[in-house]
Parts: sequence; C-alpha cells; structure tokens
Amino acid sequence: MDLPQTTLEKAISYSGVGLHTGKNTTVTFVPASANTGVVFKRMDVEGKPSIRVCCENVREVEEQSRRTTLGEDYYEVHTVEHVLSALYGLGIDNCIIELDADEPPEPEDGSVRPYVEVLQKAGTKDIAGSRRKVLKIAEPVSVSTLSADLTVVPHDELKISFTIDYDHPVLGAQFASFEITPEVFIEEIAPARTFCFYSDVKSLQNKGLIKGGTLDNAVVIGEDGIINPEPLRFKDEFVRHKILDLLGDLSLLGSRLEGHVISAKSGHASNVKLIKEIRSRYRPKKKGKDLSQTRKWDVGDIMSLMPHRYPFLLVDRVLEIEPDKRIVGLKNVTINEHFFQGHFPGEPIMPGVLVIEAMGQVGGLMLFNSVDNPEKWLVYFAGLDKVRFRNPVVPGDQVVFDLQMVRHRGTTCRMKGVARVGDKVAAEAELLAMLVEKS
Repeated sequence: MDLPQTTLEKAISYSGVGLHTGKNTTVTFVPASANTGVVFKRMDVEGKPSIRVCCENVREVEEQSRRTTLGEDYYEVHTVEHVLSALYGLGIDNCIIELDADEPPEPEDGSVRPYVEVLQKAGTKDIAGSRRKVLKIAEPVSVSTLSADLTVVPHDELKISFTIDYDHPVLGAQFASFEITPEVFIEEIAPARTFCFYSDVKSLQNKGLIKGGTLDNAVVIGEDGIINPEPLRFKDEFVRHKILDLLGDLSLLGSRLEGHVISAKSGHASNVKLIKEIRSRYRPKKKGKDLSQTRKWDVGDIMSLMPHRYPFLLVDRVLEIEPDKRIVGLKNVTINEHFFQGHFPGEPIMPGVLVIEAMGQVGGLMLFNSVDNPEKWLVYFAGLDKVRFRNPVVPGDQVVFDLQMVRHRGTTCRMKGVARVGDKVAAEAELLAMLVEKS
C-alpha cells in the first residue's frame, strides 16, 4: 500500500551538550517539503551550508565504529546517529535539522527518548500528493568485517534482529528482535541508553572524545558491574541501544527499508558498509541509453544530458569515460565561433574563461552520468583553484580536455582538469562543482 511522505507540523528546538565535543548546542527540527529527505544545516557557518543525510556523505573519522559523521564539501556534522534514529523510528521522512555547532546535543539521559518527546510535541503530518520512498529487499544482501556480520533478507515490513557478544564478565551476550513500528520504537527502543566500558574511558578522552560524557548520559560498565546509580531500564538494554544506533544509520538509505536486518556485533562502520551495499544492489537503472557503457558520445548524446545549447555548448564529443573516475572530451575550435568577433579582431584567441568553461562542461557530463533522470539537474561551479593558462587556443585547434575525479561525495565533487592542443597544455585547473535539482 502506498503511503504519503511525512514531515513535522511545526519547528521545535532542543538544547544540550555534544557527547564528544562537549559544546553547548541547539538543534532545531524544521518541517520540509516532499522529497527533501533529512538535511542538516550548519547555522554557525557563513552561508549556512547543508549536508544531506545519505550514505555517499559518510566521512571516515577516528573511532568511526562509535559514531556516524556526515560531510559535504568542507563541512561536517558528527555523532548524528541518535537524532537520525529518532526521526527514522517515528517515521518522519522530511526534515531540516538546523544546528549551531558541528555535533547535535546528546539527550540528557543518553537515550533518544528526549528527542522523541520533543518531536511528538511538534507533531507529524502527511504531505498531500506525495508517495513514501520504500526500498523493498527482494534478495539477501550480506557484508562481513573482522568483527561483525550483517545480512538483510526479504520481509514485508522492517524487522531487526541483533546479537552482541562481549568478552566481559558483566555484559556478555545479548539478543533482541523487533518488528519496527513507531509504537515499538517509542516503547521498546528509544529509552535504551548509550553505553561504554570504564576501561575505555581514558583512551577515548585522550583522543579528544566524550568531552560531554557523564554518568547521566551514558551507562558505564566496570569490571564488577554497572557504575551508574540508576538501574538498567531493560535487562537487555545494551543490545536494544545497538538496534537504536542501527536505525539511525538506516536513514542513510534515503528511503524506508522493508526487510529483515540480522546483525551480529555490528557498529556504525559495518552498518554503513551494509547500507552502501544495499544502495549498490538496488540503485535504480537509468531509462534509455546507458551512456556509461559507451566509449564515445556524439553531440546528440551530449545534448541528451546537458541543458547547454548554441552558442554556449562547448563540447563536441566525449572520447572516453570511466564513471565517477575520468572523462576525456574535445572541442573543435573554428573561426566561426561567435566570440572571435570581438576577441580579438585580426588576432582571434579563444577567451581563457571559455576554455575553463568547456573544461567544466566536460566534467559536468561525468556528473550528469552519475544520477538518474539527469534532465532534472543542473551543474553549478562552486569554486576554481590553481587555474593556469599555458598556451593560447586559436581557430583550427582541437582542444582535448582530460578530467580526473579527485573526490565525489553526494552531489558535490572536485575534479582536476587539463586542456591540451596536441602535446601542448593550454590550461589546467581544479574545479569544485555540484549538482543542483531544477526548481
């Protein structure tokens, strides 16, 4: 049954201290339109940059198994799993999360129950005319690491079965399994608190982590028992919290999962590995001609991807492409180019800025080829670095542009490009570009 997407009825805020940074911070949950997904917005940074919640934006950081970090371009948000778990567990599909620091506040009791209570006060509403994005598992998907195994198998709803097994006299092995609904999440999962071993506290502090950790917001396990004065909320509270963390990481799929996730001792790093594998297996196929399998594209192929037209289409052919790695394109420069009328009469030279524009268009083709429905997107330049003009481009030249992908996360990428005429370098640059959905 198709269900509508959801968002909040009104904006609402929550303040506290970041678990690892120890900074005082406020998070504000803001309603968002259909297909926005969940997006962090760094209100403490000029320009208020956004960071989409998706597996492509996961950053590798120290102690990655203990937290999930997201980033786009130069900006990051850390330890996002709890706030994301609250949204995913409650079934909220679209939300802007405004943050005045680089880490959300850790709820005062170490669970996500305070987040749930705040979000319930804001209220949830259906978005008319929308349809919820659902990823239904048809065939099993599995990943393994040195310490964890994860499998997801077909199931009509979302179910999570989780096993932990610590070589510790107090904790030992625990197992729990739940059909995940908002009601089950609120009652059985959300109250479960984060935990750590007392023997790990000093090493984490030496790494600059858990600056905001206390006995109020974490269960600390010593050699002889639980150090906290408050008793456990569930006899299997630790494995329930691992399910809570996994739910937060599942939000990186960008859709609701229908399947049975079976985890043995997984943490954030292995959770993300499973999510990336699911995304790879279930990535929608492009309709029509799959240009990534074509070694050479003619101008018709180029125009099917790019919105540019005369007199600003500056690519005639793509010679090679390795998706998301490298692209080679060319531009035939003739005396009939419109810009030669004024640059310069009697001594025509292709403007350097247009050489870089042509380079960017070739790089943009590699980006367009990485998304579904490229006609819905535009490529914007976000920055240029290390631009150098080595030799002039004149009528009769054939300019070959060779671009290498340096980094690609989400809709943002950095490419290194070289423009050559024969064996001479005409220009080189590093380009920062981003895909922006058409309004």
